[in-house]
Amino acid sequence: VFSSVTSILNMSIFKDQFVLEDLIQELKKKSTALSFGPLQSNGHISVQGSFPAIKLLRDSLLLKAKSLSEKDKGEESKSHQRPRRRLQQHRLTTETSNFVYDADGEKQVVVLDTDIYHYMKYFYPKTFLVNDDVVISNVTDGDITTVYIEKAGSRSDAEQVLRVKEKIENRSLKLHNALRKERIYFEEHTGDEKRRYKRACESLKPHYPHVLIIPYDTHVDVVGNSSEIFEFIKEVSN
Repeated sequence: VFSSVTSILNMSIFKDQFVLEDLIQELKKKSTALSFGPLQSNGHISVQGSFPAIKLLRDSLLLKAKSLSEKDKGEESKSHQRPRRRLQQHRLTTETSNFVYDADGEKQVVVLDTDIYHYMKYFYPKTFLVNDDVVISNVTDGDITTVYIEKAGSRSDAEQVLRVKEKIENRSLKLHNALRKERIYFEEHTGDEKRRYKRACESLKPHYPHVLIIPYDTHVDVVGNSSEIFEFIKEVSN
């Protein structure tokens, strides 16, 4: 598990819409878990932090770019040069909140580490508990699970969708700082060995109530506090 990663963002695509220095300042306020380098003359900027936090930032910027692109298509303009706009505080709630406008209304997207998503679903199911006005769906692609939160009907409030998104984000960032994963590989890919490991994990599980066990065909993933999963794997091996 990488505790910190670095990414280079190309912000030049926003230069015709915003003053980049202002946009960077607002990103810093919103993404306090990330460390931003100086803005280069070509619009590139270095960002360092946890993988989920950087994925959230990247996802937010992609959606912002898509939103601006769709807005440009819908507006007729005689000039190809659009004035650069300074960010206003009252506009930030919509401009930087990952809104995607479609026929069904507003939709929010959260990108999670798949193991953290499983851990949240198992130990914190209320994080994904919503009323009839909000619908949550997810798509898992390997190590990444994308969660979609959207309005269920015309009476639904977009603020409810945003609150659910923020609740999921806050929980995932806390868990990312606390959780680690270890993997137990099966030495032999036989049914008997898999059953032995499964029985050992099930018998030890009551003693480790905060450890999540995720079985696969070739291995078992153990997710939890680093000291607990170390002791758990040691006992399973014994």
